[in-house]
Amino acid sequence: MKVLVTGVAGFIGFHVTKYLLSRGDTVVGIDNMNDYYDVTLKEGRLKQLSTHTSSNNFSFIKMDLAARKNIEDLFRTNQFEKVIHLAAQAGVRYSIENPHAYVDSNLTGFMNILEGCRHTKVKHLVYASSSSVYGANETIPFQVTDNVDHPVSLYAATKKANEAIAHSYSHLYNLPTTGLRFFTVYGPWGRPDMALFKFTKAILEGEPIKVFNYGNHRRDFTYIDDIVDGIIMCMDNIAQPNTKWNGKSPDPSSSKAPWKIYNIGAHNPVHLLTFIETLEKALNKTAMKEMLPLQAGDVPDTYADVSALTNDTGYQPKTNLDKGIGEFVTWYKTFYEIQ
Repeated sequence: MKVLVTGVAGFIGFHVTKYLLSRGDTVVGIDNMNDYYDVTLKEGRLKQLSTHTSSNNFSFIKMDLAARKNIEDLFRTNQFEKVIHLAAQAGVRYSIENPHAYVDSNLTGFMNILEGCRHTKVKHLVYASSSSVYGANETIPFQVTDNVDHPVSLYAATKKANEAIAHSYSHLYNLPTTGLRFFTVYGPWGRPDMALFKFTKAILEGEPIKVFNYGNHRRDFTYIDDIVDGIIMCMDNIAQPNTKWNGKSPDPSSSKAPWKIYNIGAHNPVHLLTFIETLEKALNKTAMKEMLPLQAGDVPDTYADVSALTNDTGYQPKTNLDKGIGEFVTWYKTFYEIQ
């Protein structure tokens, strides 16, 4: 089939596209190649895709989500069967410093994607939400049936808004949409603003790592291959109306419309200090730690209940932390030519 992947030069978009190409799909990828982090890394991912064994089925277009006319033309020209929307302005702390970037990309850009899907009768839109939507919730594991009305960052608020706006399109236009709440994704080709990348770089360079909340975080670290499996399973499992949905006791994760929300995580929260110990073992080097208080916008713990996704698609995370971190370290040393 012909699939649009937005954010194709990003961490998750790159891996999803590799998978789609490997199974024979045709992929058009768009990305604005912004400099939120090192563009060299994004260019490296695109180079990998351009030399893939099925690269003749891949085309890349540099494009900004907020460019409404360009997005309209893209959809009209290509007639995509399905869309995997992963492009967004990422990062919790960056949203405190640069709020307008999140409105332009995560709200205006998302609206342009929805309009493209609506007008060209796309069969299924799968889009990235985030575990950040759980915000001030303290009951764990986080379940898709939980209330998510208390985001603690603008980033989280834009992701919650995406879910609500998608529902309106599913309701009004019968557009099947599935939102995926990702939980701390890591692995080769990962983002430099994420903890694993930062810690690895600092430890190898003999610099101290910043350990926030005095190391008392727990995170549901999820390896990229498991995330890709979940995304593809969801894309192939088109969102359906819940015929048992009841407006008097509404299920927040489904609807009378073809609209679904899922968690994608490892279902195994790891203490941050354990995570660091695993990385130290993979690097064979001890970290110097600067213990700091909780950062604004952060939540102490994340823990995904993935039972809904498992029940509907058969999703099962397979990669443990030792293997996942080991794979990342191997990639990092190869990419940066470190002996």
